[in-house]
Amino acid sequence: MAPVAGPVLNVVDVFSGAGGFSCGLGMAGMRCVLGIERDAAACGTFALNHPGAAVHQDDVERLRRPVLEGLLGRRRVHVVVGGPPCQGFSTVGTGDPADRRNGLFRGFVRVVRATAPEFVIVENVTGLLARKNEGTLRAILRALEREGFHLDVRVMEAQRHGVPERRRRTIIMGTRLPVPVEFPPEDGGPPPTVGDALGDLRDAGGGVHNHDLKAAARMPGIDRRRLARVPEGRGVRYERDEAELLPPSLRLGLDWARVPEGRLRQIRYQRLDRSLPSPTIATQRQMYYHPVEPRFLTAREAARLQSFPNGFVFRGSETSQWRQIGNAVPPLLARALGEAVKRMRRRAMRRRAMRRSAAAAGDGRPHSKPPPRFPAASRIGSLRGRAFVYRDNKPGSAPGAGSGVGSGSRPG
Repeated sequence: MAPVAGPVLNVVDVFSGAGGFSCGLGMAGMRCVLGIERDAAACGTFALNHPGAAVHQDDVERLRRPVLEGLLGRRRVHVVVGGPPCQGFSTVGTGDPADRRNGLFRGFVRVVRATAPEFVIVENVTGLLARKNEGTLRAILRALEREGFHLDVRVMEAQRHGVPERRRRTIIMGTRLPVPVEFPPEDGGPPPTVGDALGDLRDAGGGVHNHDLKAAARMPGIDRRRLARVPEGRGVRYERDEAELLPPSLRLGLDWARVPEGRLRQIRYQRLDRSLPSPTIATQRQMYYHPVEPRFLTAREAARLQSFPNGFVFRGSETSQWRQIGNAVPPLLARALGEAVKRMRRRAMRRRAMRRSAAAAGDGRPHSKPPPRFPAASRIGSLRGRAFVYRDNKPGSAPGAGSGVGSGSRPG
């Protein structure tokens, strides 16, 4: 049978932010037709980089069906994606299960109900799998199952999909089509590194965007003097690091006996290592420093580590650009998910064609079995057990390296 050619799949991106998810799905050959986002600067970035898509600036909770239908016109929607705000789930922040933002998922479900897509993808931090958030996660799964989706859940590692960054995310994927949910396979080779990413920041025309070196070099004098003592790939997390790297006049002034677990939750003066993937890019530039230069990273460098193309331009203040970049779905991770969606759809179309061919030939025998209804909720415990396991740092490894999790493989 000849390959089944399908249409370009239309995407609605909810909680779109700057549009990292849509950017990656576009790399996979899809077309974003609508982004929904409340932040004005992020909407400006999205509109600039997705000129063919409509942009709706408001809380999704307030988006009503007539407005949504007006934004979409007569275009069919094949895929709805979204990364609901993660602050209530985050393992970095307080992780408050009562956070109002956790309820924004209800607005996401209303968009799914109104557009009736074939596929849905939800991206969030691994904290979504935490025991305190289990009620929220089960409610998410039940809501999507009621809309007719069979679902699977994975914790995916971005560096296993071409992203030069250690970033693990919970991915919920569902489809209404009669095929099993398929996640993208991991890349088998070594992950790309900071050095690979920062080697060339120029766009196709030779320009460099969002790369304010003067702003990146601004810091108090004492921070500059401390940073000068820290070699590439190192930072201060333990008392032994402080003693090794900083002279008494530049010590942090901490009572290490009172520091929980004897280590800082966030490494201070952490220089990236060009031979390794970056740690998870967060929403503030103060998290990491350039491998060898006396400065923070620029927004462009952070975006490159998140796998944004060099021609993807960010709008807004420096603070806003960092927030957009740190909250984004890495485009190359999104591309891998988009390719998996296309494979599932091709398989479903082939099965449909086989059934029609059999019906035309008068053959009433079934040519395929419907996919099993995957009890997504049953995976929560096993995924949780692996999502929060970390390797101890070993000589030569970067601080904070995490373990491999899940079948694949927002700051959190």
